[in-house]
Amino acid sequence: MTYEEALGALAAERDDLVVMTAENRAAIRNLPQRLGPRFVDVGICEQTMVGAAAGLALRGRTPVVHALAAFLTMRAFEFIRTDVGIAELPVKLVGYVPGFLSEANGPTHQAIEDVALMRGIPHMRVVCPADEAELLSALPAIVESRSPCYLRFNAMPPAVEHREPFAFGKAELLAAGEEGGVALLTYGFLLREVEQARARLERAGIPVRLVNLRTLEPIDEEAVASAARRSRLVVTIEDHFRTGGLYSIVAEVLVRLGVPCRLHSISLGRRWFQPALLGDVLEHEGFTGPQLANRIRKLL
Repeated sequence: MTYEEALGALAAERDDLVVMTAENRAAIRNLPQRLGPRFVDVGICEQTMVGAAAGLALRGRTPVVHALAAFLTMRAFEFIRTDVGIAELPVKLVGYVPGFLSEANGPTHQAIEDVALMRGIPHMRVVCPADEAELLSALPAIVESRSPCYLRFNAMPPAVEHREPFAFGKAELLAAGEEGGVALLTYGFLLREVEQARARLERAGIPVRLVNLRTLEPIDEEAVASAARRSRLVVTIEDHFRTGGLYSIVAEVLVRLGVPCRLHSISLGRRWFQPALLGDVLEHEGFTGPQLANRIRKLL
């Protein structure tokens, strides 16, 4: 099943579900004929879309809105904050091509501060699926929730075999590692590269605890604290600016809980990435599985 099919099936079950887009139909191109007036394309007007979605939510609808992540979270930020966040409305914000998935697009189209922006809005939930399987697993819970939600859209082939069902605030432990090893915390499509890095490190005799943080808001504080208590090094890996993303979230959690650890960030620091095809982006920025393994071995 694809995202489009899953969303269409939910719409068939729920008369309140409305699908909206700001002229971004790639993943939902067959839904207009199925949903009729419950499919709304506002054109390239992200602010208008979010404002209209808030109005529909006030009238009892559950809007699922789609746009490029950079323009959805930045151009429409005030509308998301004021119309959706303050009112705590169940508007679902689906951001296309976030992070490195923007590939050849330049800095104007790179959503690498989107997590920081969205998690700063009270009541907003932030979901970052690792692949299409996790996206489909999360979709019913996202639609069912009465809270606003930002979804980093990712329909790539499965990165790993997911054994744990999706739940807000619940991380997925993919490798337990051993006491005194290294803990790798990540989210989104980079999980596939981090899994490759884990395998290489394990072959080199370095025990690894791998945690897939599927929801960044709410965060699984126990999973973060447990990783820090058991490991001599905790590494956060993300296609996002260092400020406000997973590194910031983990640091906040550990300070609040009083858990000391050695924490390192592999992220974009304070710069945009070099536009290219995805494989070349990963290679250039040092985020392939082998490169990550080498970077972590140097830290150890």
